Amino acid sequence: MSETSTLNNSGDYLVEVNNLTKWFPVQKSIIDQVFTKERDYVRAVDGVSFKIRRGGVLGLAGESGSGKTTIGRVTIGLEKKTKGEVFFDGINLSELSEEELRKMRRRMQVIFQDPLASLNPRMSLGSAIVQGLKIHYPELKEQHRDMVLEMMERVGLTPARFYINKFPQQISGGQRQRVVIARALITKPDLILADEPIAMADVSVRALLLDLMIQLKKEFNLTYIFITHDLATAKYICDDIAILYLGKIAEIGNLKEVYSLPLHPYTQALMAAVPVPDPHKRRTQSMPAGEIPNPIHPPSGCRFHPRCPFAKDICSQEEPILRELLPEHQVACHIAENFMK
Repeated sequence: MSETSTLNNSGDYLVEVNNLTKWFPVQKSIIDQVFTKERDYVRAVDGVSFKIRRGGVLGLAGESGSGKTTIGRVTIGLEKKTKGEVFFDGINLSELSEEELRKMRRRMQVIFQDPLASLNPRMSLGSAIVQGLKIHYPELKEQHRDMVLEMMERVGLTPARFYINKFPQQISGGQRQRVVIARALITKPDLILADEPIAMADVSVRALLLDLMIQLKKEFNLTYIFITHDLATAKYICDDIAILYLGKIAEIGNLKEVYSLPLHPYTQALMAAVPVPDPHKRRTQSMPAGEIPNPIHPPSGCRFHPRCPFAKDICSQEEPILRELLPEHQVACHIAENFMK
């Protein structure tokens, strides 16, 4: 049964994702291919649905391997879906031709996790930022340099004329992240996929980058898909939050509602793991035992039940559906009502 999220039945949604699934085929040896007819798949994303309000920020949070990045990449068309539907501004992306999707990409851009890996070391900063303009706005060729300089100033690379001819290895990590942000914004997009955008930055500049992203969101009326494993960071920037576990949504809703009353045991464990700036406060809730299961052969029933301290017999037998227990707050857990008391 597919999961369905309706954070709010009213409102203007820029993105709508319905029953999104992405399975990656597993490469087998020649011997295995001869003796095994069935193919195995890594079930990276397995029936995920959500909506994002225009101008809002949806956080995708969870452990490594939970499917966060894959969901983001499939949503904006960098990966092809196995099944499901993605609507962007009311347009079904799967119905677009390659040329139509290419034109649509100027409205959907990415801020990658590792700026040093995503920037060409042989390309100057100005050349890296201008590429989007060359592809999508070739008719504005005479204005490209001025547009790049203006964008560099707006992301804090000042004076822009000092940085425009420098190379990635000549600037700091925080400055490289600003270059990646400028490159994403240069086409004036509507949707930004921010894939752990501050994970590679020094702790001292992370708050500055988050402030910059919030400021630019207001200036350009941006909508964010914000991928993170850090719930403290998500609290700073997100409006809604989706907690992912092994390719499925465990809990989704308004961030304040989810943080004030987490209803899924996995969400509770993640919240308990957030450091508190008090040396006298000790963690009272134990962390889930074991590691995230194999996505090729996920557990039956609830995928979290092998690690859940509250698991019942039904948890291993029936897969829970995502249901709304509180306004703008949904959870996929058989025993979630027990945590509402």
